[in-house]
Amino acid sequence: MSEKQTNNVYDLSFFMPGQTAETEEIKSIISKRFVDKKGEVIPFVFKAITTERIDELEKENTTFKNVKGRGRVKDLDSQRFYARIAVESTIYPDFKSKELREAYKTQDPVEVAKRVLSVGGEYANWLNKAIEVNGFEDEIEDLETEAKN
Repeated sequence: MSEKQTNNVYDLSFFMPGQTAETEEIKSIISKRFVDKKGEVIPFVFKAITTERIDELEKENTTFKNVKGRGRVKDLDSQRFYARIAVESTIYPDFKSKELREAYKTQDPVEVAKRVLSVGGEYANWLNKAIEVNGFEDEIEDLETEAKN
């Protein structure tokens, strides 16, 4: 029996507000095309967003369609949804910044990201990293192994 488990009652203090570790910023190379003045590749910086924000993004990217025989059906624009998660999770570069939106002549941060990451693989790398940072890529087995260590 672990030290935090007594009389078959689990200690819930670990789950109380203020007990969880702050999500950390994660740096990742998304493209080798972006280099600083020294010629070093510039990493993108990511940070996980909250479950509440993900729920808001899902609602913003969901429409309802009337389907014969099934009634009103929820339709999630998954490409846009994941791109919005990526935009929200990307700390640097800030695709929502006025400076970048004006430079790329669009108010849509997703379009800014598509134009900055104009090589298909870069855009895919960016989406995948953002999804990973937010825990969508974690396999249950990986989490169990990590918990055991």
